[in-house]
Amino acid sequence: MTGMERIKAALHFAPALEAPVIPQVFGFTAKMCGVPLDDYVRNGDTLARCQLKAQKRFGYDALFGVMDVCVETEAVGSSLSYRADQYPTVAYHALTRPSDLTNLSLPDPGRAGRMPEILRALDIMRREVNDDLLVVGVVLGPLTLATQLMGMEKALYLAIDAPDEFMKVLAFAADVVTRFGRAQLRAGAHLTMIFDPAASPAVVPAHFFREFELPLITRAFAEFKREGSLASWLHIAGPVGPILPYYASAGVEIANLDYQVEPAAARRQLSICVNGNLKSSAFLCASPEDILDASIRLLDIFQDRGGFILSSGCEIPPESRPENVAALVTAASSRRGLHA
Repeated sequence: MTGMERIKAALHFAPALEAPVIPQVFGFTAKMCGVPLDDYVRNGDTLARCQLKAQKRFGYDALFGVMDVCVETEAVGSSLSYRADQYPTVAYHALTRPSDLTNLSLPDPGRAGRMPEILRALDIMRREVNDDLLVVGVVLGPLTLATQLMGMEKALYLAIDAPDEFMKVLAFAADVVTRFGRAQLRAGAHLTMIFDPAASPAVVPAHFFREFELPLITRAFAEFKREGSLASWLHIAGPVGPILPYYASAGVEIANLDYQVEPAAARRQLSICVNGNLKSSAFLCASPEDILDASIRLLDIFQDRGGFILSSGCEIPPESRPENVAALVTAASSRRGLHA
């Protein structure tokens, strides 16, 4: 089976003997290729080359068109601090006061900031692998983009003190990411993942997610589906147990599970495909044997259920050990060979 065939089989709950494996590797691919991280996050050709080279080395089932979490806020007008061989950070927020929202305009993904470089990378990767591997686009969730536009503390205080004003900021953020996500699909992504770390119960309570964020995510996924997205993939890190019951109503078809989520409990709770959930930091310091054993335990949990993608629970750090990524892939491929 090709990587794409394994992904589609997982979405249709084929037995986990053919479970796909998707390590969430972004800056790691640059490190592996000897490319400075600050080059990787600026250049679509470089991103595509690193992603393709790493996939060829390890043999996993997907490629990611993602640079960092500041692409959208920079395109809107935030200023970033670029540092040698590190991910950029926000130096100046585009939205200092809610009233400034009227001065902001929706960025054109074909022209604004680094968005065109993302689209270029997706186009290169899709033309290279066609439909043999999954090409994943990524956008921020509306809540996460709102915190990037205003700053976390200011955004959350606004949500408490002036919820109507906060909803205007969220609606603007949702329009930004929906527009960008649709452009990614047109550029070549098979699907657009929504990455929304600020929506984690570790950051905001579950009722906040339900009332503010859920309707916007639901609409974004519906828009992506109309644009041809293969599946609706929601990635929220942390202890997401309290918000898992809302995923189905949002149209989520792949739920990312971080290491704080007990996989057997998630299996009982969810009837959709799940992705995860090895601890990302383990790829820095654990042994390959530890990664292999943990991966096999996960495959065992989902073996008779299917609907499972073996992965890290969040991004694998750029400085991770390559042999640990190899061990993750080995776990899935050896299981296939054992039951061939």
